[in-house]
Amino acid sequence: MSGDLWGHYAKIDGEYIARMEDLLDLYTEPSDPKRPVVCFDESPIQLIGEVRVPIVRKPGKRYRYDSEYKRNGTANLFVMVDANRSWRKVKVTDRRANEDFAVCMRDLVDLDDPDADRVRIVMDNLSTHTACAVYQTSPAAEARRILRRLEFHYTPRHVSWLNMAEIEIGVMRRQCLDRRIDNRDLLKSAVDAWERRRTESGAQIRWMFSTDQAREKMAKSYPIPLLNESQSLGRHTRAK
Repeated sequence: MSGDLWGHYAKIDGEYIARMEDLLDLYTEPSDPKRPVVCFDESPIQLIGEVRVPIVRKPGKRYRYDSEYKRNGTANLFVMVDANRSWRKVKVTDRRANEDFAVCMRDLVDLDDPDADRVRIVMDNLSTHTACAVYQTSPAAEARRILRRLEFHYTPRHVSWLNMAEIEIGVMRRQCLDRRIDNRDLLKSAVDAWERRRTESGAQIRWMFSTDQAREKMAKSYPIPLLNESQSLGRHTRAK
C-alpha cells in the first residue's frame, strides 16, 4: 500500500490509529438525521483575470486561454459535505480566520441542520478548527449554545484522505473550477450553481473503507502488531 494513501508525511502511531479508526467507525454508522456527519475543509483559490479575450472554439469545446494573465488576489472556499446524503455547501470568503470558521459552525446548527440534536464535524487540525475559535469571536453564552450542538472529530495530522470534504473539493475543482475566474462574485455564482446541480442530481460520496479493512491492510503499521483470531485465542489461553 502506497505511503501517499496513508499520508506521506504522517507518522503512523497511536494517535494516527485512534483518529483513523474513530473516523472509519463514524463513516460506517447507520445514517442518523438527528446526529448527521458533516465533513468540513477549506481550499484557497487564485482569482485570475484575462489580459486578452479568450477565443471561443466550436460548441462543446473549451475556451482557448492566452498564456498571459493577471492576478486579482485570492479567495477562500469553505466546503461542507454530508457523509450520508446528497448535501453539500460551499461558502466563499476572503479569508479563513477564526471568525469565518465560527460563522460556518453557527450556520450549520442554525440553518443547515436546525433539527439535529448534534452535528458531528470531521475536519483537519488547522489552528482555527477548534472550540476556542468560536469563543474568541462570540459572546460566551452564544459560543456555548453553538458548541453544545457540535461534536468535533479530527483526522490524523498531515492526512487528508480520511476527510470526505477533500474528495468533494477534488470534484468541484474538476467540474467547476477548471477555468479562469477573475472576481469573487463570479466565483460565488459558479460554485452556487455547481452546488445546486450536484445536490439535485443526488450525488454523494460512497465510503468503502472500514476499520476491519484498515486493520488488515495496515496490520504491520499498528503500534502493537495485530494478531489473527487463532493467535489471539492461543495467547489468551496461555495467559490462563
